[in-house]
Amino acid sequence: MALETSPSDAELTALAKDVAAAAQERRVMVATAESCTGGWIAKTLTDLPGSSAWFEAGVVTYSYSAKESLLGVNPRTLERTGAVSEETVLEMVSGALARYGAGVAVAVTGIAGPSGGTADKPVGTVWIGWKRRGGYAHAKLFHFDGDREAVRRQTVAAALAGMTAELQG
Repeated sequence: MALETSPSDAELTALAKDVAAAAQERRVMVATAESCTGGWIAKTLTDLPGSSAWFEAGVVTYSYSAKESLLGVNPRTLERTGAVSEETVLEMVSGALARYGAGVAVAVTGIAGPSGGTADKPVGTVWIGWKRRGGYAHAKLFHFDGDREAVRRQTVAAALAGMTAELQG
């Protein structure tokens, strides 16, 4: 998903409403595991009135130790692949689903900038993972453009759009 412009608050709210409708229709609870978005996905979802009917939990895990203790990410995964990797986001989303009792979860980890990027993982590199209870976790790599705010907004939008697809799929 390549977004040409940074999504507005109204666009993020519309995406959150899609998640809410799909979760309610399927009678499942939603969980989020966030790193680079700092809780923005959970905030966008819980800004909706009545979200307690379908939103279970959200966790923000910036450090390795938080990813390990709150989501069950294996320390070896973090040592081997780093926090911004497919392996880590798959463990994050699986941990969120297992630990917080939801029916569907999303996880994000990335480099929002302005610093922290490398040649292999430049600023704007984001992994997003999704998983439904009883299903397999899957992840997608994104390369978003713009400043920290733009990268984070695009990440929230992609995470929410993917969660709706996961719920409807």
